Amino acid sequence: MSTSRGSDIAGPAPARGGPLRAVPGTVFALGLVSLLTDVSAEMVTAVLPLYLVAGLGMSPLAFGALDGLYQGATALLRLAGGRVADRTRRRKLVAGSGYALSAACKAALLTVATPWSVAVVLGADRAGKGLRTAPRDALISLSCPPEAQGRAFGVHRALDTAGALLGPLAAFGVLWAVVDGYATVFTVSCCVAVLGVVVLVLFVREAPAPAVRTPLPGVATLVRIPGLGRLCATAAVLGLFTVGDAFLYLLLQRRLDMPAAYFPLLPVGTAAVFLLAALPAGRLADRFGRGRVFLGGHVPLVGACLLLLAPVPAGPALAGGVLVLLGLFYAATDGVLMAAAGPLLPAGLRTTGLAVLQTAQALARFAGSLFFGAAWTLRGPGAALGAAAGGLLLSLAGVAVFGGPRRGEAS
Repeated sequence: MSTSRGSDIAGPAPARGGPLRAVPGTVFALGLVSLLTDVSAEMVTAVLPLYLVAGLGMSPLAFGALDGLYQGATALLRLAGGRVADRTRRRKLVAGSGYALSAACKAALLTVATPWSVAVVLGADRAGKGLRTAPRDALISLSCPPEAQGRAFGVHRALDTAGALLGPLAAFGVLWAVVDGYATVFTVSCCVAVLGVVVLVLFVREAPAPAVRTPLPGVATLVRIPGLGRLCATAAVLGLFTVGDAFLYLLLQRRLDMPAAYFPLLPVGTAAVFLLAALPAGRLADRFGRGRVFLGGHVPLVGACLLLLAPVPAGPALAGGVLVLLGLFYAATDGVLMAAAGPLLPAGLRTTGLAVLQTAQALARFAGSLFFGAAWTLRGPGAALGAAAGGLLLSLAGVAVFGGPRRGEAS
C-alpha cells in the first residue's frame, strides 16, 4: 500500500466527489436525533459549571471529580452496549435505550437539589450516552462505504453540533426570562430529549440481520486487529492531557469577569466553529489521512490553553481566540476518530470495536479531569493549565515519532 498520501494511524481512505455525495438518509436522521439530544444536553451543561462552582460552592477538586465522572461514567456501558448491539444486531434498539435513559435523567434533575445528588443523575445521564454512542456510530459507519466515512461523520457531527449551539442559547433565553430559572431549563431540556427519542423511533432505519450465535471476541482480541490497538493507545495518551471544555469556560469567565447570566453563551462560540468546520475536517481526513487530522486537531487545544495563560488583555479577542481554537479541536478530532476506526473493523464487530476505542478515550479523560482538578486545587489554575498544555505537547511529539504511519497497515 502506498503511503505517499493519506497513510495514518488507522490507514488512508481517500474520498472524491461533492461534500454530501454518498451520505445516506440514515446519517441525516441520526444527525437530527443528535441535534435534538444535544439541545437538551447542552441546555443543562451550559449552566452547570457555574451553578455548581459559583452557586453551590463546589471546589475545583470536587468539580474535577464530577467532570471526570461525567466523562468516565460512559466507559463500561460503551463496552456493554457495543457487545449487545453486535450480538443481537439491534443497534437501533440499543441506541434508543440510551437516548431514553438520558431523557429520563433530565426529568430527574427536577427532583434533586444537592451537588452530589445532581452528580448521581448526571452519571446516569452519561451512562445513557455511553450506551447509545457506539451503536449510533456503528449505524453511521455501516451505512456508507469506507471512502466516505469522514464525510458521513462530518455531516453527523455538524448536525449534532447545531444542537450544541442551540442548547446554550435556549438556556440563556430561559435564564434571561425567568429569575433563577434552573427548573425551567431542566423541564424544557426533558421535553426536547423526548422529541429526539420519537424521531429515532420513527425515522432511523436499520437493515434486519440475524443475531450472532458464536461468541464475540474479547477486548484483548479486538485490540489486536491491525491498527486498532495503536489507535486506542493514541486516543488514551492524548485524552489524559485533554482539558475539559468546562474548565476552560470557567477560566475564561474568570479572566473576562463575565456576569453569570452570560456564561451559557461561551459554548455557543465553540459550537458555531465546530458546526462550520466539522464537514471540511471530515473531507480533509478522507483525503489526507484521518490519523494525521486527528493528531493535528489537538494543536488548537494546546493553543487555547496557552492563550489563556498568555498576558493578553481580557476582552473579545481573548474570548474569540479561545472559543475558535476549542471549536477547531473538536471538529478535527471527534468524528474523525470514529471515521479512522470504522474501516478497520468487520461489520459484525463494528459496534464493539468502536466501543473499545471510545472506552479507552473516556477512561483517560476521566483520569485527566481528576488530575486537572487536583492540580488546580493544590497549585492554582495557571499551573494546572500549563502542566496540561505541556503534557499534551509532549504526548503529540511522542505519538508523532513512535506511533506514526506504517507501511502495509490496513486501509
